[in-house]
Order: sequence, then C-alpha cells, then structure tokens
Amino acid sequence: MDNSQNLSYQAGQAKGQAQEKGNQMMNSAANIAQSAKESLQEAGQQVQDKAQGAAEAVKNATGLNK
Repeated sequence: MDNSQNLSYQAGQAKGQAQEKGNQMMNSAANIAQSAKESLQEAGQQVQDKAQGAAEAVKNATGLNK
C-alpha cells in the first residue's frame, strides 16, 4: 500500500469512527430525552392525584360529597 492509499484508508477509518461516535451521542441524547419525558409524566400524574385528593377533601369537609 503506498502512502496515498494509507492516508485514504486512515481517513476512512477516522470518518467511520466519527460517525459511530455521533450515532452513540444521538442515542444517548434520545435516551436522556425519553427519561426526562417519563419523569415529567410521572410528576404530572402525582400533581393530578394530589389535586384530586384535595378536591375530595374539600367536598368531604363541606358536605358536598354525600
């Protein structure tokens, strides 16, 4: 293999490694986004449950729940 072929091979290797690293970073970002989405959904559900509980407590305290 002459010098130009060697340089071309090394450039191809570097390009492939950079693409793979980019793919790994994209997958990592997607996983982080999914985790954040799930956390927010869970927090929203907890807030909704607490609000429902508070509404029921008010109904019970005022006698509207009978």
